[in-house]
Amino acid sequence: MLGLYTFASSKEAKTPFQTMSRLNLLEETRFEKLPVTVYPNPDIASVTVARRIADLIKSKQQKGEKTVLGLATGATPVRVYNELVRLHREEGLSFKEVITFNLDEYYPMQPTASQSYVTFMNENLFDHIDIDRQNINIPDGTLPLDEIPAFCLEYERKIEALGGLDLQILGIGRTGHIGFNEPGSAPNSGTRLVTLDDLTRRDASRDFGGKENVPTKAITMGIGTIFKAREIILMAWNGKKASIIKKAVEGEISSDVPATYLQLSDNVEFVLDQDAASELTRFGTPWLTRDCVWDEQLTKKAVIWLSSTLKKPILKLTEEDYNNHGMAQLAVDRGPVYNINIDVFNKLQHTITGWPGGKPNADDTQRPERALPAQKRSIIFSPHPDDDVISMGGTFIRLVDQGHDVHVAYQTSGNTAVWDDDVLRYMEFAIDFSKSVGQDGKQLTAIYEDMRSFIEQKKPNQVDTPEIQNVKAFIRKSEAIAGARYAGLEDDHIHFQALPFYESGKTKKNPVSDVDIEMTMTLLQSIKPHQVFAAGDFEDPHGTHIVCFNIIVEALRRLRANGETWVEDCWLWMYRGAWHEFETHEIEMAVPLSPQEVQRKKMAIFKHQSQKDTPVFPGDDEREFWLRAQERNRETARRYDDLGLANYEAMEAFVRFKY
Repeated sequence: MLGLYTFASSKEAKTPFQTMSRLNLLEETRFEKLPVTVYPNPDIASVTVARRIADLIKSKQQKGEKTVLGLATGATPVRVYNELVRLHREEGLSFKEVITFNLDEYYPMQPTASQSYVTFMNENLFDHIDIDRQNINIPDGTLPLDEIPAFCLEYERKIEALGGLDLQILGIGRTGHIGFNEPGSAPNSGTRLVTLDDLTRRDASRDFGGKENVPTKAITMGIGTIFKAREIILMAWNGKKASIIKKAVEGEISSDVPATYLQLSDNVEFVLDQDAASELTRFGTPWLTRDCVWDEQLTKKAVIWLSSTLKKPILKLTEEDYNNHGMAQLAVDRGPVYNINIDVFNKLQHTITGWPGGKPNADDTQRPERALPAQKRSIIFSPHPDDDVISMGGTFIRLVDQGHDVHVAYQTSGNTAVWDDDVLRYMEFAIDFSKSVGQDGKQLTAIYEDMRSFIEQKKPNQVDTPEIQNVKAFIRKSEAIAGARYAGLEDDHIHFQALPFYESGKTKKNPVSDVDIEMTMTLLQSIKPHQVFAAGDFEDPHGTHIVCFNIIVEALRRLRANGETWVEDCWLWMYRGAWHEFETHEIEMAVPLSPQEVQRKKMAIFKHQSQKDTPVFPGDDEREFWLRAQERNRETARRYDDLGLANYEAMEAFVRFKY
């Protein structure tokens, strides 16, 4: 499964993703050490959780009792809170008899700061419901250090005096933390001050304008406190959480992954979307848990898995290998196994092409792209101004070299990802240049001094002035032009959309509007492409890539609904960014790169000088973007080689999306 995130209506079916007999369910989930429910997407799951909370509140109200809720922050529960607000506004759900305790808060942290959990809870829930403010409890990030132990003890006593938590909502961090109980936390730990893991701080860096601004400590409810709740629901969305979810659900109990302690609770349930559940055994390797319907895609996935597990080329896999690794049914249903091996090998071989725009005058029945038309109109959509060359620079250059009519569209300005000192450097250049051509430069100098004064006093994540935003956008625009020209494009084939949703000046972007979609429709209609290349990174559902992808898909769908016949012949190819590649069984087109093409791609990436060395938002990987891309492409080629196919220097991979 590619894990495409879709915005589903809350009116869709509310049933869990899996529907099967009790016996089959027990067999399929035998690797799982606690209850797990999987929903098609986060919207359906969040609505379900919100309604469970609402039912609990109503039940307690009918008994004349207060409801005591443990609440979480972060991206995961936002949709739950949105639905609770809707239930309050449209269906009369009252929170007057609800008492809440939040899991944690950064330390030190002012409650009015944009990054504080007080602000988060107010913006996402409390400001929109009828809760009594006296019933809201959030750890105090302003306390002197010597007062924190007493505060934590009182926090525990207050929960106990109310009879404990009726329901605790949890998310999970990539370290396996629940609350801010980082690796090393004890299962009986109480509310306390903790030191944050480096990965946790990196994950929060975008909210704080850099990891160096993220507090190193936090006050958190302990695992022992969480355990006392009468019901615990842990939620997780998107593939970014899949790896840690597998450890939490199927791994051994360990302080290295604090969420594994939840395996000891009789009152816990994990609520996941398909992507977060994708690495659980029943989804990742289902042949180990049950009889399967062996379609072509599952067969391909299983054989590649077996080859990788045994470190044997596909054509050397034996019947014994199949039988010893849960694939005996496949051998019986579709064997002999050598025929299966050859079939999968051939399918992989057919994904490899040096002609990403299709090979003219060639039989295209076994090729990933069509032969006709021989010269295609292609458009590469780049969410940020450097995604095109980082993610598919080799293919970009090859499409141009092979004579296709290639366009590139930079969907956003990328102006939040430029260092402030670069702004001053470019302004100083502009002032000197203006003077060199006979201008006095006074107006530029005055603007420069205002910029410098603002930057010297700038707070973490403070929105830049319009002038600074513009300079940052101009820097990235000039770099994108240089990269596209290096790839061989004429200037009139380079398009800058600056989609409005992105232009908030903040890391948190505006909602997508019809304007974003209509701008994309206009560009597509002017080119009428045979091929569209778009970033298919869906692990972060709040990231720019998936937002930009959904805009493209919606634009194409509307154009088709409007009767544009060219859309029927337009193929949409997804590429991946600098961090992760498609799984080998997912790849539908693999474009091999020679050593010289790898070097050309690197030089195209180098044109983005503001992103070189250390970018503003580096993510988990401290390597430069060109090195990440190079290693990822070489790893893709190595995987093909390990499976017994040709050994190329590097490969760029693509998956076709049917819209």
